Amino acid sequence: MNTIVTRHAKAAQPFEARRLGPIKGRVRIPGDKSISHRSLLLGLLAIGESEIEGLLEGEDVLATARACAQLGASVERTGPGSWRISGAGLGSLLPPKDVIDFGNSGTGVRLMMGLVAGHPVEAVFDGDASLRSRPMRRVLDPLSKMGTEILVQADGGKLPIKIRGARDPIPIEYESPVPSAQVKSAVLLCGLAAPGETTVIEREATRDHTERLLSCFGADVSVAKHGVHGRRITLKGRPELKPQKLRVPGDPSSAAFPIAAALIVKNSDLVLEGLLDNPLRSGLLATLKEMGAKIEDLARREESGETVVDLRVRASTLKGVEVPAERAPSMIDEYPILAVIASFAEGDTVMRGLSELRVKESDRLAAVAAGLQANGVSHEIQGDDLIVHGKGRAPGGGEVKTHMDHRIAMSFLMMGLASEKPVAIDDASFVATSFPDFVGLMRGVGADIR
Repeated sequence: MNTIVTRHAKAAQPFEARRLGPIKGRVRIPGDKSISHRSLLLGLLAIGESEIEGLLEGEDVLATARACAQLGASVERTGPGSWRISGAGLGSLLPPKDVIDFGNSGTGVRLMMGLVAGHPVEAVFDGDASLRSRPMRRVLDPLSKMGTEILVQADGGKLPIKIRGARDPIPIEYESPVPSAQVKSAVLLCGLAAPGETTVIEREATRDHTERLLSCFGADVSVAKHGVHGRRITLKGRPELKPQKLRVPGDPSSAAFPIAAALIVKNSDLVLEGLLDNPLRSGLLATLKEMGAKIEDLARREESGETVVDLRVRASTLKGVEVPAERAPSMIDEYPILAVIASFAEGDTVMRGLSELRVKESDRLAAVAAGLQANGVSHEIQGDDLIVHGKGRAPGGGEVKTHMDHRIAMSFLMMGLASEKPVAIDDASFVATSFPDFVGLMRGVGADIR
């Protein structure tokens, strides 16, 4: 196969954030990215038309929507955040005529590889320079055990990758060596097309949106406890998935940024409406409350198999805490913003077991440390642990290299809203992957970002 040329060059978008005044108002955060991806994927495999409200319209999710269309689904945007997807059922995928390009989306490409792996079609997967640097062997290894052929891969099991899915996938029992919802989901999505039962064993429980949505669409999924912190998930293969009407709740990982701003900017008082409140995604809120954050539940309800909550967040005096390693799967994307918040706490915040941060959109552990260093925040890395020596303030004044990582960009812009000097970032263009109107939303509640 010829080398596939990356088509993702973007003009850099530098921004600077500075102190202005309190963060106040009411906001609705865009739909959860994880649930948005999975809603489209299961809509592709259901027989009939599914309707999705509140879909995140960031670049990552739009890449998944395009991929579903390439594989034979009818995908239509019917209004802001409103989408309709019509699938023809398991076994109905069409061979894509072109490369399936996922841009910056690690979630989208790994889950879609799992879905395609259960069908006898060939497909080439690719992405931007950042995605091409991320490890895919963790997904390819179990899929190979299920009968998938890996026809082409870059060095180290990286994109671009060409696979041939199995005509009759082999149901397996797989114990994931790393706590990864993406690996689990890829195996389960392939297992949908396998006869018998496919089982995934997790030593540390990870976000369970795939299991919840599979049940919503009519699959038979059972979950049992495994060990102290783990779970055993068993899926009966070859169900007839039924189309659904879904509403995607607000993304807690995206909400982390305005929550952070409200906590660290003096006199702030912010209400966030319709947020996902899943126990396997609540690590950041639990940590912030341990730090003394003023976070109040205003209302709680059930939507599309998930709990949704309205939160009120007010400026708070925070103290350093120790975050145990077993909490990492429930807040893995939130450590960069927690490091920023910890800068404004009094005392040490110790974040343990962060090895997974090294294989995200960037080496997030190194990128966070560099951002803290640039802005005068005392910290240290000990193995896979990050320790922030909080002094209740952050000097600021630095420019942060984002390394094409949306969460690094947003995290350090939040620092600039409360630091003594403005904080600049070299590029915010990749924020659109997860939070398309981030700057507009933050300006709307009083942030000075320009």
